[in-house]
Amino acid sequence: MRKTGFEWDDEKDAENQVKHGIPFALAQYAFFDQRRIIAEDTNHSGREERFYCIGHVGEGVITVRFTYRNHVIRIYGAGYWRKGRRIYEEQNKIY
Repeated sequence: MRKTGFEWDDEKDAENQVKHGIPFALAQYAFFDQRRIIAEDTNHSGREERFYCIGHVGEGVITVRFTYRNHVIRIYGAGYWRKGRRIYEEQNKIY
């Protein structure tokens, strides 16, 4: 069984940190949450499938936008988004 790794574009990571305050190095931990939610990004109309990972990291719930290429998770966006937190809490019955 192959291990799955993470990668990202350094410029995109820097932009995300300015815009959303989340470094991709931190965002990758959302994938290790046992109660994480993976959902397809149905609004994306590009050449490849894209997804959301919503998981608890530290004191909050992070939504990570990613794609999967050759056994590598490529992160292209992340943030503490209310909609992601709401979905996470509903799916995990956190009230």
